[in-house]
Amino acid sequence: MPEKIRITEVGLRDGLQNQPVAVPVEGKLALLEQLIEAGVRHVELTSFVRPDAVPQLADAAQLVDAAMQRGLASRLDDCMALVPNMKGYERAHAAGVKSVALVLAVSETLNVKNINMTLDQASGICETVTRRAADDGVRVRVYLAAAMGCPFDGPSPPARVQALAARMIDAGADRIAVADTIGAGHPQDVPALFEPLMRAHGQARIAAHFHDTRGLGSALAWQAALCGVRQFDASIGGLGGCPFAPGASGNVATEDLAFLFEHAGFATGIDLDRLLDVLDTVEALLGRRHQGRVAAWLANQRTKRRAQAAQINALSS
Repeated sequence: MPEKIRITEVGLRDGLQNQPVAVPVEGKLALLEQLIEAGVRHVELTSFVRPDAVPQLADAAQLVDAAMQRGLASRLDDCMALVPNMKGYERAHAAGVKSVALVLAVSETLNVKNINMTLDQASGICETVTRRAADDGVRVRVYLAAAMGCPFDGPSPPARVQALAARMIDAGADRIAVADTIGAGHPQDVPALFEPLMRAHGQARIAAHFHDTRGLGSALAWQAALCGVRQFDASIGGLGGCPFAPGASGNVATEDLAFLFEHAGFATGIDLDRLLDVLDTVEALLGRRHQGRVAAWLANQRTKRRAQAAQINALSS
């Protein structure tokens, strides 16, 4: 039996949050349903941030409620919502969310510039919210952002990432998502970062979140897989990006990672043909085409298969 790779779809939150075109709840639900039909079972659905700060996600409570009422959330193994702080957590908890994600930047300067806190202050808040969620029986994932590089401080020390991961797991985090937020990493840097984390915490605790800013997203993911990582984040069509990295092309695309791992003999449970249909929905919602690096080739292969099937049917009729 093939070894499994878990791909968490972050397009509905991380992918949509910076999009200039407002996507209504019905559009998000349609996208979620198509992703589920394509085999996606782990989703970061939304974020309970301040509505004025991220208008695209102002409908968080409404979207969560609708996903539950329509039975979509129950078809997922994990339906997460990101929470920025205790207030956001309390809103998510009141909405019935059973799995939350927190973000902790590992860079001192990034914390100061982004949330006006020192790294120690931000770590303390993240730890407090994690303990509260764990006490409430809510699953917690902690993103360690800028884990491979900060736009202000440069490369991030792996030892700091390891220390913060251990601290958050001790606080009750179920999973640590090591995030190369600005796509600063190089495949040669991956072992020094991920191998100690895998030895200390194992496959069940460590996920990887890569961006494709410099075209290395899939290469980073493959190198992490060689280190034993079996959980990865991705965004349909490569949606997303980081405001701290001008020209960043967004998250590594779901279709790229699904193709990479399926063709390497892993099982992702994701249907690549159906992902192509999801890309059409993304285009309809946002008004322009978004797709990863492999999508055009996949579409061409599907066209060839359909033409061959039609020819066989014609000859046999």
